[in-house]
Amino acid sequence: MASTKIDGPGGGGGGAGGGILTNGPRNGHEMAPLNTRARGDGTHGVTIVLTASQRNSLTSVDATGEPERAAWSGKMQFFLSIIGYSVGLGNIWRFPYLCQQNGGGAFLIPFMIMLILEGIPLFLIELGIGQRMRLGALGVWNTIHPWLGGIGISSCIVTLFVALYYNVIITWVFFYLFNSFRYPLPWSSCPVINGTAVEECTRSSETAYFWYRETLDAAPSMDEPGGLKWWIVLCLFLSWTIVFFIVMKGIQSSGKVVYFTSLFPYVVLTIFFIRGITLPGAGAGLMHMYTPKVEKLADPTVWLDAATQVFYSFGLAFGSLIAFGSYNTPKNNCVRDVLLVSVCNAITAIYASVVIFAILGFKATVNVEKCINTNKDILFHHNLLPSINVTDLEYESAMELVPKNETGWKLEECSLSHMLDNAAEGTGLAFIVFTQAIVELPGAPFWAVLFFTMLLSLGLGSQIGILEGMLCTLFDIDIIKRVKKQHVTAVVCVFCFLVGFIFCTGAGEYWLKMFDSFAGTIGLVVVALMEMISVVYIYGHKKFTEDIYQMTGYRPGPYWQWTWRYIGPFIMVCILISSIIFMVIKNPTYGAWSKELGAVVQTDYPNWVMAIALSMILAGVLPMPIVFLMRSFQCLKVDLDIHQGSIRRNETTTSTKVMMDDDDVSIWFSLFTNSIKTPFVNYVNNCFVIIN
Repeated sequence: MASTKIDGPGGGGGGAGGGILTNGPRNGHEMAPLNTRARGDGTHGVTIVLTASQRNSLTSVDATGEPERAAWSGKMQFFLSIIGYSVGLGNIWRFPYLCQQNGGGAFLIPFMIMLILEGIPLFLIELGIGQRMRLGALGVWNTIHPWLGGIGISSCIVTLFVALYYNVIITWVFFYLFNSFRYPLPWSSCPVINGTAVEECTRSSETAYFWYRETLDAAPSMDEPGGLKWWIVLCLFLSWTIVFFIVMKGIQSSGKVVYFTSLFPYVVLTIFFIRGITLPGAGAGLMHMYTPKVEKLADPTVWLDAATQVFYSFGLAFGSLIAFGSYNTPKNNCVRDVLLVSVCNAITAIYASVVIFAILGFKATVNVEKCINTNKDILFHHNLLPSINVTDLEYESAMELVPKNETGWKLEECSLSHMLDNAAEGTGLAFIVFTQAIVELPGAPFWAVLFFTMLLSLGLGSQIGILEGMLCTLFDIDIIKRVKKQHVTAVVCVFCFLVGFIFCTGAGEYWLKMFDSFAGTIGLVVVALMEMISVVYIYGHKKFTEDIYQMTGYRPGPYWQWTWRYIGPFIMVCILISSIIFMVIKNPTYGAWSKELGAVVQTDYPNWVMAIALSMILAGVLPMPIVFLMRSFQCLKVDLDIHQGSIRRNETTTSTKVMMDDDDVSIWFSLFTNSIKTPFVNYVNNCFVIIN
């Protein structure tokens, strides 16, 4: 069907001043430019909508979407892409830490509840609306209502911030992977200068020294960043180059890589699991982690941590799930996909926790033995032990003889639970704690290569999804759509690489933690909340339910309705409010490395850094009210290309009627009468031609 474009209020049929029929593929839902009152020529633009016929059967959904839109080559490719995106580094270095800190096995209760009440419903909203509209994030929200177009812009901006620092983690993984081929591992011992170990290393640990000094060459603070570290710059260039070649053709290129990035981590986890449970101390590590502390469930922060973990582990609000859903066939069973991915995500997090704490239990056992041997040596020199080769009973008896107020002997607490309580999260777990455990394993370089290749696979899988969501949003813009995808992807990657220089200084880790704390928190939660409100209350939960039924044959029941309409938004509001309160009450700090102490010192962010953090939060949130105000007051000249390029369909519902003024209604009525009159006139003209 060709679309009809009315240039002004006098537009009619053929001939002078008539409507213009445009050529090219059409799907029956094209829109002419948005209302433009301030044209300067006294005319009023009008939004023309040619809606498809009402859906009455499952097969009618096939008509939606762009005929030329990219599509998955198979169901497995889509599933693995979703798994590779959703199952990321957080499952490895965040979830085990939360379990340990929030009640052990008891933490699984709030985690599963939040998964059911928050994660799965919002997951289906993003995947389902993308599949229904066959558009990226910008096009989806413009289609539901043009006033909501800022949601897609906010999502794209926040995704850009996250993509900037997420690839830096991949950069660090590359550096460690290259060093894993050395024997012995470079972080297995302290460097020696003139026969003496470096003091900074002896004050901390071998792995901490390698991380902060050899890898990062950490600066004392963000105010003194130091210069660029050339080895980090080279690894960053390598990581962005690899990411570019993976995503340059969209899912045509990235869809082939996901077979490795999604499946390989499970192979490595299984290898580590088999090795880990056979190590001494593995059982102690698992018991320490999963022993339930039910009293922790009375702490509201435990439930907040569970809700936050579920939200970030699914990668919600990035626009990536909407993009992935848009590449599906219209009759794909997205409900089944959501349930399968959710179960897989939860099982992976638990499985990874078992592997991590089995290895950490072994590390803690080895450290306890080293600690006891050190204490025995101290006790021997103070004549409390006859020799260092004594039984545990004799050692414990000697420890009881130590004066209570004695601090000069430097005796340590050699407790397994104390060692396990010091387990870290994030980069500390991956690059300091776990690397120390790897050193203790026979054939350490082999295990190091496996571990960092797994982290690389997990990081690339998530980074592919993050960039795919952002690029899909960019290609909803009319101007960018005319440029080759490879060129746009190259520009984005080069831009991110250049901005990434800030992470290649001595303060690089400090900047990454700042981005992680501010750029990808408030903005994402606000976007997710607006997405849920937009679909459920503006698009309409009944209409969305009908869409799911038309696509899958399954009609969402009371569970979906209650979580979409009430429970999900309530949880998102709680996360948002608590995040803002904690950010205001708790003075934000970062861990700066002290060379003199050989330890991390909590330091207040400089005021100028907090100004940048606030700017990033506002940049991720303000597009939503700005677009709303611009379009509600018809200040639309600056976003015509975005609006026109992103929208493909719109059905005139109650939510869109407020967009029309009296002049628009009269033109709509004129268009309606013309749509009836024109075929009749054409029919009569054809009859005269035949007669003649």
